[in-house]
Amino acid sequence: MAPKIFIDGEHGTTGLQIRTLLADRRNVEVISVPADKRKDRDARAEFLNAADIAILCLPDDAAKESVSLIENDTTRVIDASTAHRVAEGWTYGFPELDAAQMDAVRAAKRVANPGCWPQGPIAMLRPLVTAGLLPADYPVTVNGISGYSGGGRPMMEDYVEKGSAAPGFLPYGLSLKHKHVPEIRAYAKLGHDPIMQPAVGNFAQGMITVVPLQLGHLSRVPTGAEMHEAIADHYAGLGGGVVEVAPLAEIERSDEINPEIYNGTNRMRLHVFANDQRAQALLVAVYDNLGKGASGAAVQNMDLMLGL
Repeated sequence: MAPKIFIDGEHGTTGLQIRTLLADRRNVEVISVPADKRKDRDARAEFLNAADIAILCLPDDAAKESVSLIENDTTRVIDASTAHRVAEGWTYGFPELDAAQMDAVRAAKRVANPGCWPQGPIAMLRPLVTAGLLPADYPVTVNGISGYSGGGRPMMEDYVEKGSAAPGFLPYGLSLKHKHVPEIRAYAKLGHDPIMQPAVGNFAQGMITVVPLQLGHLSRVPTGAEMHEAIADHYAGLGGGVVEVAPLAEIERSDEINPEIYNGTNRMRLHVFANDQRAQALLVAVYDNLGKGASGAAVQNMDLMLGL
């Protein structure tokens, strides 16, 4: 009998994408609360406890409530909200984090799906900090651009309504209190909070995240080749991952640095650009904010947990 998957919040952006990704799958069975009982707490509890894996596509408080409704020791959880990403007892659902993380996800009962914005910076910074090429107290800055689907239904509706009149580049998070900062700090192994300056563009999905590096003040300045090698070696040693590293190249621009190039997939491609004479570098990650960032990541974790 196929494992039962319950998507709590299946009518939101992430939930709908997960349903689409699972629509033609025959090795899982998606179970759903009847439409007229979607907000019925008892009905949700029944389905949460009937599922082999519950995928939570909900706001933080609602996700915490859903976890509290699970009364058995068999339902496993993938939470796509921010609620449990740095919480004790939860496994971080970025299988490429290190050599042990894929097995940790396979064995976990509670998996916290990563945020879309943190995955790129973590994917690039963690191998450098682990290799000793960047100190943990390095003053990290993260910027980039994401499609408007990353802002949830209100932002999506606003952008669709405005059409071509919507902003092509809209910075946000200007209070410097972005909810993803603790996640980046924890899993990139940073000693203090990074500055995060996200922006949204007038396209539905896809994203680029960038970490600029001023290296001249370090006691030992790494070269671009050394940083590229450390990142490439990290991912070369992982089987079954979906993160790849582009060849090191000295270029002015590339068609591959396009936020929409991997839309509809859970691929992530990392680039290292450096000027050794100036002791400067740019780390660039390109991926789909819904693919590797949310829905696709949830399905990747589900497959690992079920051994599929």
